[in-house]
Amino acid sequence: MHDLAQGVARFQRDVFPAKAQLFAHLASHHTPGTLFIGCSDARVVPELITQGEPGELFVIRTAGNLVPAHTADADGVAASIEYAVAVLGVSDIVVCGHSACGAMTALAEGHDLSGVPAVADWLRHADASRARAAAAPAGPGAVETLVRENVHAQLANLATHPAVAAGLAHGTVTLHGWVFDIATGTVDELTHDGSVTARAA
Repeated sequence: MHDLAQGVARFQRDVFPAKAQLFAHLASHHTPGTLFIGCSDARVVPELITQGEPGELFVIRTAGNLVPAHTADADGVAASIEYAVAVLGVSDIVVCGHSACGAMTALAEGHDLSGVPAVADWLRHADASRARAAAAPAGPGAVETLVRENVHAQLANLATHPAVAAGLAHGTVTLHGWVFDIATGTVDELTHDGSVTARAA
């Protein structure tokens, strides 16, 4: 906590004054252009990767960047997606997976999750991802393949949410799949045909 308190002090002393006008605007305006759905992993920081300013990203972070398909039962992920699209009017949605993902590693390597039953239950939202990975052509390692196929599967789940489906139908929402490599800082964009394109700097 001491490090966090020091960070808050530095923010208030050095960062906030330099962006005081921006924060004054944000105090009464909330108009992010992008919904960013990423992993809870502490090494994956959306605002750092995109170099976005405060107010630009509406962020949802879940273990394994999983997006449960829409159901009649409300949950925090569904509510956040609906709010971002239907109320805030985001025009782009990014689902971002990453290298060395603990959730995908556990599934790809068949780890024993009996000691973490809540995690095991949550990771069932990656069942389609595992099926996609099993059917994928031979390529990189099992974890890397699952990370990539998981992004595709979560984009498909995302499209089942009514607000997203409506946005796609009206052409007001665009979906993007990214994979961030922690070691190199590269971000690959997954195309609809399953290929990978390195994002331009």
